[in-house]
Amino acid sequence: MPAYVFSDVTIRDNGAIEAYRTRATASIAQHGGRYLVRGGQVETLEGNWNPGPLIVVEFPDMEQARRWYGSAEYAAALEMRDAALSRNLVMVDGIAP
Repeated sequence: MPAYVFSDVTIRDNGAIEAYRTRATASIAQHGGRYLVRGGQVETLEGNWNPGPLIVVEFPDMEQARRWYGSAEYAAALEMRDAALSRNLVMVDGIAP
């Protein structure tokens, strides 16, 4: 069953975010993930949540998503994270087709 990683981002530094994105994108692809949402306009329909740019990545399953998050490839992106952005990051199981 697929798994999804959701990230609500606040960009700190536009230069650093590009380096982070390049590294993160490569690591996600290496671990079988793909972007479903990567920024774009956000419109709040209900409630008080006013997120920054949203990113949604799909992985084949939770284990693959965990392997990506703990990988050496993603660790290289994490070296840039604090300079580039702050965020809330969650992982959730999808539903079986």
